Order: sequence, then C-alpha cells, then structure tokens
Amino acid sequence: MGLTDKAKGKAKEFQGKATGDKSREAEGKLEQAKGGVKDAAENVRDAAGNLVEGAREDVEARRAERGAAEDRR
Repeated sequence: MGLTDKAKGKAKEFQGKATGDKSREAEGKLEQAKGGVKDAAENVRDAAGNLVEGAREDVEARRAERGAAEDRR
C-alpha cells in the first residue's frame, strides 16, 4: 500500500535533486513519509485484527471447556 507512495516519492526526490528543484525534492520526501505512515497504519490494523482473533479463539476455547465440564457432571 505505502510501497507505491514510497517509490513515487523516491523518484520525485531524485528528480528534484538532479534538477536542483528543492520543491520537487521536498515533495518527494513528503510522499515517501506518507508511504511510511500508510505502512505503519496497515501494521497496526493487522496487529489489532490478530489481537481480536486471538481473543475470540480464547473465548471459544473457554466455552468449549465449560461445556465439557458440564457434560462430565
């Protein structure tokens, strides 16, 4: 997701450096940072999803344990 922004930003930064266009160079750096933020947000979203999935599995396992314990009574 952020990889595209990073690649485009790197190209703009390089172009700005090559032509002496400080504005283009800064725009490229900004776009690269935007890509980094997108990557970080995706990592947070994935981690949150894994946490939720783990909690669901834990709840299901506890329910199954309770059901088994009740069946033994």
